[in-house]
Amino acid sequence: MTFLLLAIILGCALLAIPFGLPGTWLMVLAAFAADRFGDVPIGAVTLVGVALLALVAEVLDLALSARYTRKYGGSSRGVWGAILGGFVGAIVGVPLPIIGSVLGALGGSFAGALAFEVWGGASHDAATRAATGAAIGRALAIASKAAAGCAIVAWVLGAALF
Repeated sequence: MTFLLLAIILGCALLAIPFGLPGTWLMVLAAFAADRFGDVPIGAVTLVGVALLALVAEVLDLALSARYTRKYGGSSRGVWGAILGGFVGAIVGVPLPIIGSVLGALGGSFAGALAFEVWGGASHDAATRAATGAAIGRALAIASKAAAGCAIVAWVLGAALF
């Protein structure tokens, strides 16, 4: 019964990742709870491994947005605009079912980078280019975090079964 509950929680947490929710950390918490309080022996090596993988996913999440904003000519001001805009956009997009948070995060990253670049004195063309990079970086960040989530699910369920 604990294994089934763990699998359901891991699946829901995986679905939460694209919406900007801390799905990887929910997975780590669920694995720890199943190991510690349930009858599913996961093991310390797996728990530490998935926690490190979740940490790497979080760092990649921020780094990809920043890297692509800069790659497309953005300044550090644009990077901060992309990060803040992505968070705000994900929250604002929540009322639109299923895909609202994802579109909100992408649009928010674009709008945040654009606004902060223009505020910093960049031309409209340069700000638009940096904002495009921010949106591309955010999309790649969402994809990389979802991939890390898939790896965490496979690792935890594999450890629980074998």
